[in-house]
Amino acid sequence: MSDTALIEAFLEMLSAERGARTNTLDAYKRDLDDARAEIKSGLRDANAATVESYVASLARRGLSSATARRRISALRQYYRFLLQENVRVDDPTSRLDPPKRTRRLPKTLTTGEVERLIDAAENPRDKALIELLYGAGLRVSELVALPLRAAPKPGQQHMIIEGKGGRERLVALGRPALAALEAHLSVRASLLPRVETRREKAERWLFPSQSAADGKLTRRRVGQILEAAAVKAGIDPTLVSPHVLRHAFATHLVEGGADLRTVQTLLGHADIATTQIYTHVADGPLKTLVETKHPLARKKD
Repeated sequence: MSDTALIEAFLEMLSAERGARTNTLDAYKRDLDDARAEIKSGLRDANAATVESYVASLARRGLSSATARRRISALRQYYRFLLQENVRVDDPTSRLDPPKRTRRLPKTLTTGEVERLIDAAENPRDKALIELLYGAGLRVSELVALPLRAAPKPGQQHMIIEGKGGRERLVALGRPALAALEAHLSVRASLLPRVETRREKAERWLFPSQSAADGKLTRRRVGQILEAAAVKAGIDPTLVSPHVLRHAFATHLVEGGADLRTVQTLLGHADIATTQIYTHVADGPLKTLVETKHPLARKKD
């Protein structure tokens, strides 16, 4: 079998036996396609030295340690699959050590910058999606996959979100997000494609697209919307992304005194260790709070 056929078989196994989601499968495919393009002998016949040379090239190409770790993980799982299928008799990744994990604090925005970004939205749809990315801390993959039925019913102040691994969570919506959603829904019909076949696909999504094959807004288009809003708001567009808005949501909650378990639930993190990084992002305001409000600190001053 060719590398292409083996990779497809591997992805089918991940989907069927492990329940891997579409985004996860896409990430594995990208990582394996990169390795296949760089390893000229092909993945099926690559030896340990060739694979190790490829891994060493990741740093020279300027890839982050997080990306390198993910690609190494993809290769390891792929070659274990080939062993199980008796395609290979050895594992060329057995000697690999993952790059050291570097702790990088996530980028974030101030509340003032977020307000300017929302105000710069060009239409009700754009304002609603920014409000949900920030006001509900949604991942961009969760945002674009929202079905129309997920919209809050009259009197409701929450949405049910399907996150990573198919896990559902409830997210509370504030008044600004609810108002933005209501405004978007009032004009949403005008955003649907006119071609009937495309319209049928687009009608099921909260944020439909007139051009995407599956009928829903793409993650790339969301990024373009944020970039345009950032430029209009006078914010460096390289500092703005869907994930940065999610980070801002969590950071501002911690700064406001929210406990980590609550933030973990709102973000849909499986492990609270992932959430704990926000205590470091917010430690400046917390330090100022202690220095200005703690009785012993005031006495010392």
